Amino acid sequence: MAEKGEPIRVLVVDDQELFRRGLTMLLGVEPGIEVVGEAGDGVEGTTLAETTAPDVVLLDIRMPKRSGIEACVAIKEAVPSAKIIMLTVSDEEADLYEAVKSGASGYLLKDSSIDEVAQAVRVVADGQSLISPSMAVKLIDEFKQMSRPERENVPGLRLTDRELEVLSYVAKGLNNRDIAKNLYISENTVKNHVRNILEKLQLHSRMEAVMYAVREKLLELP
Repeated sequence: MAEKGEPIRVLVVDDQELFRRGLTMLLGVEPGIEVVGEAGDGVEGTTLAETTAPDVVLLDIRMPKRSGIEACVAIKEAVPSAKIIMLTVSDEEADLYEAVKSGASGYLLKDSSIDEVAQAVRVVADGQSLISPSMAVKLIDEFKQMSRPERENVPGLRLTDRELEVLSYVAKGLNNRDIAKNLYISENTVKNHVRNILEKLQLHSRMEAVMYAVREKLLELP
């Protein structure tokens, strides 16, 4: 994670050279963002992540040698502090779910504007999650399908009422600041709750925690 005042270090991994170069150039002039490298496939991207230790990695899903999903897993193992954003043309639900399960903190479609990509980098670097609105709808629909059966008691890994409350707001796409306002608590307290939730569930990202909680009937969506 970048220290306060330090630029967010970003690695761009995409096999489409024209897109990669353009994205690198545009992100390079964004305030508070520094592109530390670019790679054209998943293997090169993983190696470069190990040597540059970026704060955020932008990964395409469809790439030669090693897919973005496989690279996500490898990078998270090599550089656990790195946050992963999938930046792809794929709007397939299966790719979104695999990305979340693999530890990605963001999922954006390539038709996103440079402002949206830069904002995603900042949000994810701050420890939050962000996905394209069209994909968020698909994720929420999946949550609803998963939550239809009656709630069951899940042994162990119990979350407190407050943690479940925080998790329900995370599921609605609220950031830490907005959750804090809704619950009349400090933003730092929200961060602590989110950290405790991830530790209890032994998960890596906010989206993964929501998926787990709905699947295990810890959380229901309207």
